[in-house]
Amino acid sequence: MSIETTTRRTDAVGHGLETTINLRDVHKAFNGSVVLDGVTLDFIDDAITTVLGPSGTGKSVLLKHIVGLLEPDHGEVKVFGSDIWRVSEDERYDLRKRFGVLFQDGALFGSMNLYDNVAFPLRKHTNKTEREIREIVMSHLSEVGLETAVHKAPNEISGGMRKRAGFARALVMRPDVVLFDEPDSGLDPVRTKLLCQLISEMHREHGGTYIVITHDIASARTLSDYVAVLWKGKIQAYSAADEAFHSTDPFVRQFLNGNADGPLGMD
Repeated sequence: MSIETTTRRTDAVGHGLETTINLRDVHKAFNGSVVLDGVTLDFIDDAITTVLGPSGTGKSVLLKHIVGLLEPDHGEVKVFGSDIWRVSEDERYDLRKRFGVLFQDGALFGSMNLYDNVAFPLRKHTNKTEREIREIVMSHLSEVGLETAVHKAPNEISGGMRKRAGFARALVMRPDVVLFDEPDSGLDPVRTKLLCQLISEMHREHGGTYIVITHDIASARTLSDYVAVLWKGKIQAYSAADEAFHSTDPFVRQFLNGNADGPLGMD
């Protein structure tokens, strides 16, 4: 199948920049409750974009649509030029190989030590020798500061270490896109800051399109090249990070500054 792998973004968000993750009018509801209500969004290549919004506003649902774990009720999700739900299951499987995902808790296999957890994608999806695998795994574990913890089980290390191990595993296949689902969840402020610095360093080292789902404003300030704000199922704002944090939109200003006064309440 011949596909066009990139779309060129020409509006206010990154004039002329290429995109390979494109959502068009995406709708999703569960048991009649609307979660995504016409989301249209292009993610800029080789940049870090954070998707911000209050808890329970559909950020993780959006991520699951991007990676093809949820099918939209209406609309289109294009990854690398292909509508992910208009290709065969085998093609969708191949597209997913180009993603790395860091889940909230690291999602490590409890029966495997850190080394085997990080090696798992290489053993499953490649024909590399164990010597080649070891070189790749140890390189990434070293990058996240876990080279001395390779034999530890997930239940023997801290939450921050599990997230770092999950990050190393997300990178071993050299993905084009890395998705982060609330990477700061459950971490104290210091470890959150350190993890954000690590994400930024790895992006500078490896490149790629990073999409970070979070509601933590400090993390977004540390990480973001671009910011999208999701509320009530819609993208309320999407811009370069500096512009977002100086927005005059009442909801965006309230949320990004953590103010009590504004359209966002306790409901």
